[in-house]
Amino acid sequence: MAATYTTKGGEQWDEIAKAVYGDEKHADYLMANNLPLLGVYEFDAGTVLQTPPLPVVKAETLPEWRQAV
Repeated sequence: MAATYTTKGGEQWDEIAKAVYGDEKHADYLMANNLPLLGVYEFDAGTVLQTPPLPVVKAETLPEWRQAV
């Protein structure tokens, strides 16, 4: 079952991203997972948003010639 977040009246995308993911910079990811609501700027109380976990970012690996033997 996917994680969800139920909005409080007056919340905006960036506030919700900070509450769910710890940083406003993830608002674009939150929006991408809630496309039908993109037209909403300020939410009414009780709107349920999908909040999947953030994708895992793999650390950049070194080129083969830089790797320790």
